[in-house]
Amino acid sequence: MKKIITLLLLFAPFLVFSQAGGVPSSTILESYIQEGLKQNLGLKQERLETEKSVENINQAKANFMPKVTFSPTYSLAAGGRKLAFPIGDLLNPVYSTLNQLTKTNNFPQVENVNQLLAPNNFHDTKLSFQYPIFNTDIRYNLLIQRDLLSAQEAKKRVLENEIRYSITTAYLQYLQTLEAKKIYQVSRNLLTDFVKLNEKLVSNNVATKDVIYSAEYEVSKLDQQVATLDKNRQSVQVFLNYLMNRDFSTEIIADTNLVNGYIGFPTSLSQAKEDALKNRQEISQINTNIKVSETAIKLQQMNAIRPQVFVGGNMGFQGYGYTFKNQAYVIGQLGLSWDLYHGYEKKSKIQQAKIQKNILDTKLEEVKQQIQLQVSQAYFELEAAKKSLVTAQDGTKKAEKYFKIVESRYRNGQAIMIEYLRASDDIITARLQESVAKYDILVKQAALDKVGAVK
Repeated sequence: MKKIITLLLLFAPFLVFSQAGGVPSSTILESYIQEGLKQNLGLKQERLETEKSVENINQAKANFMPKVTFSPTYSLAAGGRKLAFPIGDLLNPVYSTLNQLTKTNNFPQVENVNQLLAPNNFHDTKLSFQYPIFNTDIRYNLLIQRDLLSAQEAKKRVLENEIRYSITTAYLQYLQTLEAKKIYQVSRNLLTDFVKLNEKLVSNNVATKDVIYSAEYEVSKLDQQVATLDKNRQSVQVFLNYLMNRDFSTEIIADTNLVNGYIGFPTSLSQAKEDALKNRQEISQINTNIKVSETAIKLQQMNAIRPQVFVGGNMGFQGYGYTFKNQAYVIGQLGLSWDLYHGYEKKSKIQQAKIQKNILDTKLEEVKQQIQLQVSQAYFELEAAKKSLVTAQDGTKKAEKYFKIVESRYRNGQAIMIEYLRASDDIITARLQESVAKYDILVKQAALDKVGAVK
């Protein structure tokens, strides 16, 4: 019985916490996958991130349009610096002399200037507009935002692949717990018959009561394992519903024929590697980021040799007090901005963008090698799982034959109880191992599908 416990403890956590892939066609499983792809909270977040990227593109496009701003200001001031200029002291003597000479008052007296520098009761109510004629930042920023959207979509598809694998392997675990329970039920029926057999032996004075107690104890241990199995099945059910963003108590429909539908893909290892390099979205994501880096290099190179040109202007009212009388004004502008020298900043930015591209090129090669390694490992594990199933099936046949012999001997008084219990334990273990081996093939196939991005 310890071997049974160990077997279940090793297998159950592996599937419950495994992540993504595909197995034989199943309408039920595919419906769960599609529901997960639609409702999973992690994917919903990625879809929102994609929508954000779309809005970034819209904002980048908006920079090509003229910008019109309404900006009224009104100022009140008290104290501060003043502009003091003795204009009256300078001109008034001259004006007085002129008035005397001309015998007129054509030259009035002027007061000295004593004006606050901060304007008081002053407003500037205007409309401003600016339109870029030539601006490399705007053009290349739009290209970058479009590439970033493609990278975000690739990232979303990577998560979709993970969700597909998670639902598939968790569903396989759910089915395996159901099959394991059937195996336990068959074994329990055998042990129940064994208890009845021992009761007859005791009643016929062929055996003592201890054989009954021992057999009943084996039945109780089996019931404990069934209880543990039920707990594992409920855990998988909760996990599946979590992936699909459903109520955790929602029942899972079991496709018991799924495990018998496996045929397998005749794809060679080299073909599997080639397909993975074509299908994996991680590569697409890095390639898109490389395009972003290349665009960033062009942006810095253009900024180093070309100016930015724009037209603009202001129109409105300006003056003391909101009278709008004799306060109108219009200003037209043609602007050019060209950074001629700032140390080696421009060269440094260009070099920095090139370094970033080199980093991504290196990362791409690393990811390609990692993908080929993952495919190789998954492929070999699938092949090993297929061989293990053949061995497990052969072991089940031998355990069943051995049990029949021991059972017959025990009924005829030619075998002791410990031999019967060991044979019973072996047949349960063999059947569980065969069940695990069958589902392990599907899990390994799902893992190969995941690393190969097969849908």
